[in-house]
Amino acid sequence: MPSCLVHTGDESVTLSAATVKRLLDRGDGDAALLYLALLRRQGTVPPRSLAGELRWDRGRIEAAEAVLRELGLVAPAEMPPAPAEEHPTYQQADVTERLEGSREFRELIRQVEAKLGKRLTTPDVGVLLGLTDYLGLPADVVYLLVCHCVERVRRRFGEGRRPGMKQIEKEGYAWARMGIDTQEAAAAYLRTYAQRQGAVPQYMRALQLGERAPAPSEEKYILSWQEMGFGPEAVSLACDKTILKCHELKWAYCNGILKKWHEAGLHTVEEIEAKDRPAARRADAQPPRDADQEMRRYMQDLHRNRR
Repeated sequence: MPSCLVHTGDESVTLSAATVKRLLDRGDGDAALLYLALLRRQGTVPPRSLAGELRWDRGRIEAAEAVLRELGLVAPAEMPPAPAEEHPTYQQADVTERLEGSREFRELIRQVEAKLGKRLTTPDVGVLLGLTDYLGLPADVVYLLVCHCVERVRRRFGEGRRPGMKQIEKEGYAWARMGIDTQEAAAAYLRTYAQRQGAVPQYMRALQLGERAPAPSEEKYILSWQEMGFGPEAVSLACDKTILKCHELKWAYCNGILKKWHEAGLHTVEEIEAKDRPAARRADAQPPRDADQEMRRYMQDLHRNRR
């Protein structure tokens, strides 16, 4: 039975004949679909943000985007958006389809709701869809991620506080960038994180800040110093130098000192004290003078002046 094109009367999308030929010659259906989706949005969104609309995982949409780049139909943005700003938007139909088709995803929703103590909205579930579909994180890793975010907020703000889904999403993108996509990798990361958190009070005392908990920005500095390989003793030395120079603790200045040592490969107090010495003054570099000879010259000059 022959068919004909149905004109729906909706807003049209226009392709040039040259573009159609490029897509047909390449024969990649995913690339063509992605290009149509971009045209529908008038190119105002990055390709990867359409994963929810197209119901594709991250690998599929990145492959289609790569084809469009080869064909010269999309180009890298001058300022590419950060991963957390590229997240796809999932609609009610996407959520319903996943809930009906995946028992594992339904169980993940149940566990997350229990952990957060609330019912998840459609946008909330969309965040979890993005973490599992777009980023490709397994459900068990996503649950560990949620538990980590809950514990971090509890420790910082006290019992009863819970993280928002945007916080969870942001941390999920950070995990994806670090390659934390298995239960083993997540467990190793959480062990390291717990060890570093347990050492934070030592660093606060080394900075002469007593027993108070660090502010979020302060904690970020301390964790970065731990990642560089500095112990509390080296941080204390950098703090002393900072106070001597600035008359108070300035975090950015202290961080600059530690970064300089890190770049020089100096991480322990012994290494720092042995190799990070100021250049000797020229006068100090000269050989010591003979005191007796100096005295004789002085007496001779004095005797000549009296004549």
